[in-house]
Amino acid sequence: MKYKIDVVRIRENSITINGWVLGKNPESKAEFSVEDGDRKPVEFQYVSTRRDDVSQIYFKKIYNRDFGFDIRFPYERGKDYYLIIRCEGRRTRIKYNEELIEKRASVAYKRMQKIRDLMNMETVKVAVDFWKENGLKALVIKSRHKLQGLDNDYDYGEWYELTKPSEEELERQRKERFDYEPKLSIVIPVYRTPERYLQEMLESIRSQTYKNWEVCVADGSPRGESRERVLKRFADQDTRFKYVILGENKGISGNTNAAMEMAQGDFIVLADHDDTLTPDALYWCVKAMNEDPLYDVIYSDEDKLDMDGKALFDPHFKPDFNPDLLTSVNYICHLFVVNRNLAEAVGGFRQEFDGAQDYDFIFRCTEQARKIYHIPKVLYHWRCHMNSTASNPESKMYAFEAGARAIKAHFERVGIAVDSVEKGVDFGIYHTRFHLKEEPLVSVIIPNKDHKADLDLCLTSLLDKGSYKNLEVIVVENNSTEEETFRYYEEIQKARPNVQVVTWEKGFNFSAINNFGVTFAKGEYLLFLNNDTEVIEPEVIRELLGYGMREDVGVVGARLLYQDDTIQHAGVVIGFGGIAGHTFIGLHQAENSYFHRAMCAQDYSAVTAACMLSKKSLFQQVGGFREELAVAFNDIDYCLKIRALGKKVVYNPYALLYHYESKSRGLEDTPEKVERFNREVARFIGYWPEIVIGGDPYYNPNLTLRKSNFALRDLLKERIGEPYNLEVYLPYMEPEAREKVKRLYKEKTGRELEQR
Repeated sequence: MKYKIDVVRIRENSITINGWVLGKNPESKAEFSVEDGDRKPVEFQYVSTRRDDVSQIYFKKIYNRDFGFDIRFPYERGKDYYLIIRCEGRRTRIKYNEELIEKRASVAYKRMQKIRDLMNMETVKVAVDFWKENGLKALVIKSRHKLQGLDNDYDYGEWYELTKPSEEELERQRKERFDYEPKLSIVIPVYRTPERYLQEMLESIRSQTYKNWEVCVADGSPRGESRERVLKRFADQDTRFKYVILGENKGISGNTNAAMEMAQGDFIVLADHDDTLTPDALYWCVKAMNEDPLYDVIYSDEDKLDMDGKALFDPHFKPDFNPDLLTSVNYICHLFVVNRNLAEAVGGFRQEFDGAQDYDFIFRCTEQARKIYHIPKVLYHWRCHMNSTASNPESKMYAFEAGARAIKAHFERVGIAVDSVEKGVDFGIYHTRFHLKEEPLVSVIIPNKDHKADLDLCLTSLLDKGSYKNLEVIVVENNSTEEETFRYYEEIQKARPNVQVVTWEKGFNFSAINNFGVTFAKGEYLLFLNNDTEVIEPEVIRELLGYGMREDVGVVGARLLYQDDTIQHAGVVIGFGGIAGHTFIGLHQAENSYFHRAMCAQDYSAVTAACMLSKKSLFQQVGGFREELAVAFNDIDYCLKIRALGKKVVYNPYALLYHYESKSRGLEDTPEKVERFNREVARFIGYWPEIVIGGDPYYNPNLTLRKSNFALRDLLKERIGEPYNLEVYLPYMEPEAREKVKRLYKEKTGRELEQR
């Protein structure tokens, strides 16, 4: 018999225990009992739960069996209780009392539990499988990241307690009056919901600090199993609660539409029957509506709530509206608020998309919304089991296929042709292959100074391994000194007619060198490529062009790996490291990133020019790379100039290359270089103070700027939403730029920015 207790909570006068148990035979069933300290039986409530993660680890497949359990029993303080588990003739007796439970809730105990979790058989089996699939180096890297997380990462529950609104703040919200106080209709489809969970959802709405709302519940439970007893009690106490008993299950779409038909509010708020809202959820929505009356769609961050309703975990801190991320995964999910007129115009939920009905509905709403607003706060708690994270392909296949159809329907409505929508890194993550009506000439610009072997590997992989053939390559010779380099230039131009070497005769300036190379380009599309890259994915050019040929896209970047298969580039966030930096640096490509973001195509503020596709017409329109930025941030500046035209910058993880840049390469190793770097950073801040100070819209202000792994912001060192290190660069700025930066900083933070 194997078992694990995941969560133990004292709530009021009861104890709730969540965990799992199994025997050698997957069909074996466990039996439970509870005793007090005198070995007298104690009545308890038992609910079985699916644990596909446990089934997958121990039996290598998913069994249609409930290996998990939730047990609750009455508790009297000061007394001992025992949970007895029996399975396949074996028996274990686990003691519980208040002292033991408090000890297990301590920070030290949690840390030790994390260490034990890393050393148990379940983890060992996962590690062995990871080793077999990805190799020893990958396992070492992943293990190091796990160990670093023991001390460096916040426990989210503690973080949430430190950041949630105080009772004083909630009371202030209750007293606040807005100029515009719309009625919000919270729409809830119900189907055989556990009464306790439904009651907690309804209580969370009744506790809202904003009061102009109504609840519209459609109960599609089978006859005789409706939740009318709970619904009637709330409706009798408060006329804002309305419900209808359908008498039959019309499916998730039909039940939701029935609830929406009852709505009389100005906005529709979607909520599931067993989740909860934070008490300030509706307040922040209405506050946003007052700030801009054009907001037709509003969504928030969310987290997960364990089955006993006590522990919060797995927070999803989202970016501002990111349409290409939305076509990779339904990242919006909860809380979702939509103008009622818009909801009616797009036609409500469609039954043919059941399994991904909300995904389809969100697409149709966001396509037609005048403006979309993201509230960077957790306003929704999504109830699920804390450890049920493994995929169950069989049970999720129908939902995955419905999601793929929703994506295809979206692209069809907006006039973008696609060849296929396929499974990405996991079910629910999608990889879209766009249809290329033609194969335009792509001009590849590669600066080079010596490094003949690197250049040859780059060209060979691009031209021979790569599947796209309508290429011209422009190698920009930049002050090489080795004789073999020039011999190679002669050989490669004779061997490959589509390779041309041009000579830059001035000193090093990355921006100027690339601008010079573009003057020789005949292609409609430009691919800026470092000479120390190697193509991994043969379809890399087609992957880049799939996004790059869209009218709404101006730049496309690739996923770049170091030689050891760890991430070198997966998009750029303005603010990382104080100014800007790459996401997920050092994460092994086989490791899961934050909500799989490294493996999702999405919009970012910038990507690196180590591999970057852009339209030549746009490059010329914005004046190319800014030559005042000779070394640092010129590619990021270029992306921001493209975004200023209203075009998107897209990161595509399926365009995959190695980038052999040294991990330990120092950017600046002399006083002169440090001085030059600081001046270029100061120029960059002067060009783009709004995003540097205001924050990157594709990154969440609750996440840290000190690491690239999307960890929680350090509350002791980083104020939420505030950049840092700006004072270092003030002395290098022109007076006008310096004053603008200081003004914007004060407007955002309320504090003066003093130079060091």
